[in-house]
Amino acid sequence: MTQRERPRPDTNRPEVNRPDTNRRRTPRPEPAAAAFDDLHTRHAAALMRQAYLLTGRPWLARRAVQQGFRRAWQHWPQVAVDPDPAGWVRAAAYEYALTPWHRLCPGLRTARKPKQFHETGEPADRALLAALLRLPAPYRRALLLHDGVGLGLYETAAEIEASTPAAAGRLTHARERIAERLPELGLDGHPPVRQGEILRTRLTALTAAQQVTPAATERVRSDAERSDLRTTRAAVGLAGGFALVAVVMMLVTPDHYTPPPDKPVATAPHAVVPPTGHRGAEVRKQGNAAVRKRLREARLVPDVR
Repeated sequence: MTQRERPRPDTNRPEVNRPDTNRRRTPRPEPAAAAFDDLHTRHAAALMRQAYLLTGRPWLARRAVQQGFRRAWQHWPQVAVDPDPAGWVRAAAYEYALTPWHRLCPGLRTARKPKQFHETGEPADRALLAALLRLPAPYRRALLLHDGVGLGLYETAAEIEASTPAAAGRLTHARERIAERLPELGLDGHPPVRQGEILRTRLTALTAAQQVTPAATERVRSDAERSDLRTTRAAVGLAGGFALVAVVMMLVTPDHYTPPPDKPVATAPHAVVPPTGHRGAEVRKQGNAAVRKRLREARLVPDVR
């Protein structure tokens, strides 16, 4: 039998487009990272404008917002199930922007004269921002949350961790001080609801005028992961240091207890006390001798008649 010849490939057949396995595929982000990126994209710029109204310093506002999103990524399982993730990040950013220890560093304090992101803006807006920065930090935060962000009184009190009457008092005092410094706003003579509407309009225009550029979401996530790694390494190093000190102390300290040498007990000199029986006999003998002596003396003395 002759061996059958193998069929030759048909060179005239059109080639079928096959997928290129060597082509580099772009990795898809994880669901958690995608949700975090979406949250950062939608709220980072607005939070930077709000933090600027709290501090008057553009770079501090940017730093506060980055810190808030870093903490959110570090606690993402908790933030993801929160009813208001944006509020969670806002509270963290506000806390960092108004941290009391910032007063120790001149560069981190609230600016007395606000510095603009861009040297543009109306004089009335600059005057309103200057008056806002002169308020105490609790008043400024309550006013921004209620009249700027638009939260209700109960939500404002919950975010600033105060009671509802305390939040209402801070809000009232803040409006009164703004009305005293800026009478052109026309807050005097209006009810609280109307005052809130006027300030909300002005604060919204003031925040919208600020042009901000938030950091990239990938950078925020990577910074948060590096911060977690540094914290873990520091904790491990500290625990290792304590363990090393404990081992050294165990090696240096003897393994048995050596009592101190005995010292003679010092005793005070005391008089010898005779036994109780002999002492009683002597007392009785002395008493009998005294009685006999008195009897003899009585006999020798003549009776006086």
